[in-house]
Amino acid sequence: MTTMTGEDATEPASAQSEPASAQDENIEFRADPAAVAAVRAAAEAADGAKGSLARAPENAIRDALRAMADRLGRSADAVGAANSDDMRAAEAAGLTGALLDRLRLDEDRLTAMADQLLALAEVPAEPVSRVVRELPGGLIAEERRRPVGVIGANFEARPNVVADIASQLIKSRNAGVLRTGSAALRSAIALADEVVAPALADAGLDPAAIQLVRVPGQAAAYALVSEPALIPLVILRGSGASTRALAFAAARRGVRTLAHADGGAVIYIDASADRRRAAQLIEASLDRLGVCNRLNLLLLGEPIWDSLLPEVTALLDRLGVAASLPPHRHPLGHEWALDTGHEATVTVARAAGAVDAAAIANRETSGLAAAIVAEDRDAVGMFLDTYAGTGAFWNATPRLLDGFKLLAVPETGINIDKVPGPRGPVTFRDLYLRQFVVVPKP
Repeated sequence: MTTMTGEDATEPASAQSEPASAQDENIEFRADPAAVAAVRAAAEAADGAKGSLARAPENAIRDALRAMADRLGRSADAVGAANSDDMRAAEAAGLTGALLDRLRLDEDRLTAMADQLLALAEVPAEPVSRVVRELPGGLIAEERRRPVGVIGANFEARPNVVADIASQLIKSRNAGVLRTGSAALRSAIALADEVVAPALADAGLDPAAIQLVRVPGQAAAYALVSEPALIPLVILRGSGASTRALAFAAARRGVRTLAHADGGAVIYIDASADRRRAAQLIEASLDRLGVCNRLNLLLLGEPIWDSLLPEVTALLDRLGVAASLPPHRHPLGHEWALDTGHEATVTVARAAGAVDAAAIANRETSGLAAAIVAEDRDAVGMFLDTYAGTGAFWNATPRLLDGFKLLAVPETGINIDKVPGPRGPVTFRDLYLRQFVVVPKP
């Protein structure tokens, strides 16, 4: 399993509170016949259409992404109506705060989605092959990039992710089977039917290449990770426990996963920091409370703890965010974005210095991202050398650890694994198989 950061991809009553043994016992229980049939039908349809993307000329891929952006604008009313239905149902079900924020598709977000699609369309394709070296006997070794075929994706009730992942699959020439949290299903269906499928058809590609599972409930998530012959790789985004349970089920069935699980960013304010800059970065890192790369743990240097703490708590109070102060009744790395009803909280703690702050971030958090606010270059160097997480930032917000903000392309998730593989924002460039080919030298 490759571990990536993210939010809850399943239902509120997910496997988060179950011990591993209960999760194991429930894996078969979740094999609901209707969900299995729906996932298999979608997988077979995507499998039948995958050649359309694999063989498509580059201009057709570009045209499909442009058409998605165009149809987002033309279908704004239909998508907006579906999203309004989702929002009303979610509010009636008791969803609040960050969960509703993730679910919302307003005009600004639709515009941003379209802009990202247009930008992705113009990103040059990765080379299909490259020469590695010449071999004896007049031969050359080439490395070729091949699509995986069909990739599954199970993600949180966040409709914009439909466009993010569908576009990455199309750009990488992979077909896909998408499944979202039930709270966003109406919105996802509207995006699939009004935007993604018609855009593929507009570009002369098979609209069946990107499928959406339309059966609500957790059972569909477990069915998605149970089809190794049709869906050999599944992207999993969600809270740590539920995503790990799905990854465990996938491993039992021979399905590989890119699992987008834990998040929570750290900011350390050094004794040498410009306090005005520190305040600006704290505020910039709390612009959205339901995302994985928001400020979660704020560390203050021991020498400035007494003088800076009142300023920090006043700033958080102005932003409507509670400060969890020592002594803490929770782990320092507790991810507030996943704590329903307490999302507007930041943990504040001491650090002896830059090395200690980086060590705390390594030890207590997921390893997503950590920033240092400092003017002392020696302190910065020690912090950056010690912190082993996915993204490290100096006088910058960790919110920049995002596919589009960092790499100018959408992402499927953020890999925080500690083994070789795609690390950081995972994009279309990572969704391929490497093949070595030996041919005669021209």
